Amino acid sequence: MRTTAEKAEAFRALHARAEAFVIPNPWDVGTARLLARLGFEALATTSAGFAFAAGQRDNSIGRERILRHVEMLVAATDLPVSADLENGFGDAPAATAETIRLAAPTGLAGGSIEDATGRADEPIYAFDLAVERVRAAAEAAHAGPHPFTLTARAENFLVGRRDLADTIRRLQAYQEAGADVLYAPGLTTRADIAAVVSSVDRPVNVLAGLAGMDLDLAALSGLGVKRVSIGSALARVAFGAFLRAAEAMRTRGTFELGGAVSYADLSGMFDP
Repeated sequence: MRTTAEKAEAFRALHARAEAFVIPNPWDVGTARLLARLGFEALATTSAGFAFAAGQRDNSIGRERILRHVEMLVAATDLPVSADLENGFGDAPAATAETIRLAAPTGLAGGSIEDATGRADEPIYAFDLAVERVRAAAEAAHAGPHPFTLTARAENFLVGRRDLADTIRRLQAYQEAGADVLYAPGLTTRADIAAVVSSVDRPVNVLAGLAGMDLDLAALSGLGVKRVSIGSALARVAFGAFLRAAEAMRTRGTFELGGAVSYADLSGMFDP
């Protein structure tokens, strides 16, 4: 197994390549090992996927439990892992810094902090506070014994604020505050993605698999995107297949299980 420092350096190197890489999002140890077996080069956790598997809504699982989950995924494979650390589990900059300090010893290669508050009345942190939160997280991320790649997320588009100018302003400020990777989930058009990439000097992550996005990896790479994640999409694909099959059994008495992987094939994928 590679050391934490080796995985952290490998993760940094992926962002320096000319072409974009895919960082899929497992939600448990089994899916992490399957993705590693398929040949992916790094993994990112999904707060939503983990919450759904635990029978809860997204953003309802606390920091201590998230960090235990992250530690299990880090130990499951030899791949670098970046964690979805939500909004840092607190409003104050000190909370984001503390979350990074607690997350780094789990062996993570990186993690993300978002500027969404989780409150319907004020879904995005005020600009100055949002920047200070990233600055505090970056200082903690860069103070450790090995590189910790901090991703700063501007959540405007995910909460219905389709304000590209404010999103770019925030990402530029997060860059200056010390973020290593920038991420505005919810962008779907070539023009918006290109505008974000051209406005910053850090690697940009794009969330793929959204309704209305028809850009593949080659197209995103051509726009200058460095990293492509899919959030909870794989988890939702799995839950979708489960629900369709279960509903067919309940309502029609049929067993529509043709898409299932064979027992032997799946067992073989978990062989040492």
